[in-house]
Parts: sequence; structure tokens; C-alpha cells
Amino acid sequence: MSTDRISAFFRSFDRRFEVQEDGLPTKTTDEQIKVECEVSSIVAQFISTRAELEKSPHFNREMHIAFIMSSLKQLPTSYQGLDASRPWLCYWGVHSLNILGYQISAEMKSEIVTFLKTCVHPDGGYGGGPGQLGHLATTYAAVLCLISLGTQEAFDSIDRDAMYKFLVARHQSSGAYTMHLGGEEDIRAPYLALVTASLLRIMDCKLTDLVAEWIMSCQTFEGGFGGEPGAEAHGGYTFCGFACLCLLDRAKVVDLQALLRWLVRKQMRFEGGFQGRTNKHVDGCYSFWQGAVFRLIDAELMREGLVPLEGAFDARALQEYILVCCQDPHGGLRDKPGVKRDLYHTCYVLSGISIAQSFIDDKTLVLGGEDSIVEDTHPIYNVILSCEEKARNYFSNLSSVNA
Repeated sequence: MSTDRISAFFRSFDRRFEVQEDGLPTKTTDEQIKVECEVSSIVAQFISTRAELEKSPHFNREMHIAFIMSSLKQLPTSYQGLDASRPWLCYWGVHSLNILGYQISAEMKSEIVTFLKTCVHPDGGYGGGPGQLGHLATTYAAVLCLISLGTQEAFDSIDRDAMYKFLVARHQSSGAYTMHLGGEEDIRAPYLALVTASLLRIMDCKLTDLVAEWIMSCQTFEGGFGGEPGAEAHGGYTFCGFACLCLLDRAKVVDLQALLRWLVRKQMRFEGGFQGRTNKHVDGCYSFWQGAVFRLIDAELMREGLVPLEGAFDARALQEYILVCCQDPHGGLRDKPGVKRDLYHTCYVLSGISIAQSFIDDKTLVLGGEDSIVEDTHPIYNVILSCEEKARNYFSNLSSVNA
């Protein structure tokens, strides 16, 4: 299909930006060519079914809602491997429905709260399922799910005293956190712990001591953040590190120029979406993990009285990738064309749409029109703004925890 025909519809998918073959193929270039062929095929299919005046892709809101609702009620056997991630499944589903503006019934909310209570570990925190070890990742997921449900029952189900003790036990003298008792240390852990503490209004110096210094040791020569000191820069880890520094009001210690240089290069020129690491493929989930960092950098610059970076990444191109390439025809969202839909990608691709739309002041300019507009998500917590505000008001009025 001609470049002129594509450019009449899209800012992305320009064949001039496809990977250039040099006669020395590698596994990386071969796989990138396959991805670009998949994307080109779905773009050509889209254009062939559109009239000249019908250029905007459609957002399949109702089909996405149907997929999420069915997943919250009963999952296929392919999800057996996520038995230790059941609070995540709850959070991914509930947050996705919130972004889509769907009102979850009071009965379903109560059922989810009741289930999450069974995941509470006696030592504090939440396990991946009933009877499982308390773990920072599933604790974060459970708390975000309860915040997203937004009911008195959900809020009251959280034992803040036990949670505080659980989080303090994960904090190490180096400033790092372990994911669970005897578990690994990586940059996800302080983010998970401090988001939980911040939302519940239990954060203090016992939880924050030396955390910023440890996180800064994870910024790499590339500019992004690795999972631990000396590791490769990665989109998810970069989000966790920078978001945690923002929570601590320590973002100014970051080498921001290096971070931005790395970050802007993660948006793929041809596809329009983001990759997670250098020489990796585009993946819809990084729409949030990478996109939200731009929003956080803007907020930090504005706090310093500086001009925000609006336009540092192409929000229009990101929306094009999501709406054309990430929507499964039967509902739900996916990593890329040719990959199956799942709740994880549905959650973070929708969160990425929300971040992209937050850069657009005039919502009539949102790709797909009014039918594509979603709720605003918080760029640090990744719950919709109304839920964050409700939780803040509730937990701010509670007494301090018993340390």
C-alpha cells in the first residue's frame, strides 16, 4: 500500500521507518520485520474497509467490557499459571472497567472484597491466593483493586496496622525492599510498598529511609532504570523507579536529560507504540509504563516552575497503534497483532490510552471521537482519579497506625 494512502489516515505506519535490511540479518531484525509485516497487514485491512471520509478507527468499548466481565466471572484454563496472581486478575479487571466508565454492581464489588479477604496473610499483606505467602506485588494489586472498588466495605477490609508492619519488615537497611520474606530485591519492590503506604496514609521515615538513594543506583548509562544496580534499562522498571522518586519528592536527583534521551527513543517510529528495552519489539503494555513517565516528568517540571515537555512523545501515534493494532476483534486488548488478548494487556493498554488522552486539552480531537474518551488514570497509582481522591479523603481521616 502506498505511503500517500497510509498518510491520508495515519501519522504512524510510514514505510520509510520500517527496519532497513543491510544484508546482514540477525534474530532481532528478522523478528522486527515479522512484527512490521503483521502491523502492515492489519493497517492495510483497516484502510481497505474505510471510506475516505471515515478515517478514524473505532473504539470497541462494549466488546472490551464484555470480555472483562466474562473474565472476572470465569477464566479459561489457560490462566492456570496465574493461580498465584489472583489479586492481580481482580485489579486488572476492575481498573479496566473503571477506565471504560462501566459501573460495577454492588453485588460484584462485595464478592471481590470477600475474595480478597481470603488472600490476607496472617503476618500482613496479601498473598496470590488463599493460604499463600504475603507478597508485595499481590499486596499492591489487592490494595489498588480495593481502592478502585471504592466502597466502605472495601476500605474497611484493609488492616492498616498489619499492613504497616508487613511493609516495614520488607524494608532493608540498604534502602531496598524484598518482595516477600526471604525474597528478591528489585526496583519494583519499593514502588509497590510506597504506593501501598501512600494510598493508605501510613508512609513514614521507617518506610522511606535510603529508598531514593537505592533507586538512584539503578539508573543506567542509557538513562532508564534497571531492575537492580547494574541491570539493563527497562520500561517497567523505569516507571517504578521514577514514580517512586516522585512519591518521595526526590525526582530532582535523577539525571533527567539522560532519562528523556532514553525514553523518547523507546517510541517506535513505524508502529507508534513503545518498546520496553533497546532492540525489543513494540508491546501495548508499555503504552502505560513508558507513557506515564512523560506525564510524571511534566508534573515535576511544572512544580519547578519550568515549561512542561508536551509533545516529547507522539500521543496521536500511540493512540493509532492501540486502536488499530491492539484491539482484539472479539474484545479485550493485546500486546501486538498476532498475539492473544489477556487481562494484563487490557488493563495497561487502556491505561496507556488514558495517559495519551491526558495530553489532549480539546477532547474533540481524541482519536476515534467522543466514543473513545476514557477516564483519567493517576500516573503514579494507576487508579482513576475519582477513586484516588475518594481513598485519600477516607484514609486521611483515620488515626495513625500502631507502629
